[in-house]
Amino acid sequence: MFGLSPKEDKFYQLFAQSTEIITKSLKRLEGIMQQDSVSAEDAAQMHRFEHEADNVTAKILERLNSTFITPLDREDIYKLAQVLDDIVDYSEGTVERMLLYRTGKPSLGTQELVHLVGLAAEQIQAAFSCLGHIHYKKAKIQAAAEEIYHLECAGDKLYRQEVARLFEHEKDPIEIIKWKEILEHIESMLDHCESIADLLKSVVLKYD
Repeated sequence: MFGLSPKEDKFYQLFAQSTEIITKSLKRLEGIMQQDSVSAEDAAQMHRFEHEADNVTAKILERLNSTFITPLDREDIYKLAQVLDDIVDYSEGTVERMLLYRTGKPSLGTQELVHLVGLAAEQIQAAFSCLGHIHYKKAKIQAAAEEIYHLECAGDKLYRQEVARLFEHEKDPIEIIKWKEILEHIESMLDHCESIADLLKSVVLKYD
């Protein structure tokens, strides 16, 4: 079995950095969800994660433009880099909305929805760690993708339950508008994780 060349390995190192930033940002988001309110420092910290993710994405694209032979299809590397960066954008956007709307402590259901996104991010990280050995770790990548699908399905159900709870129990229409938008944003983040799973499976199929 031949080892990876330094140029090939660098792509996977950068993907590892990107997925690490994602999991860190989601863990922080879970912590914020347990607070009574969101602070400007919370938003600033999420912005720092977003800036780190942008820098890694820029490095991937720069290397892609300067590398003649790539370990995966050039188009796939480009797409994978972009979709990873988007997750951190979603995390930052969630906190920005909570700060802007001056929300209180999220409901347990909202906290659980974010937790599901965090679990999906861990599966994404696990799948990307296998890309460097895709020929004999295809099954692990596919298994991670399937778990993301299950988490997204659970998230869809939870999202609908939380929206129904809002309409049933919340009397203030402004609060309903605030939390419905935030819930939609979190649910979209989970949908985006599903899109990453789709992309990973399409990459794996090229190596059957």
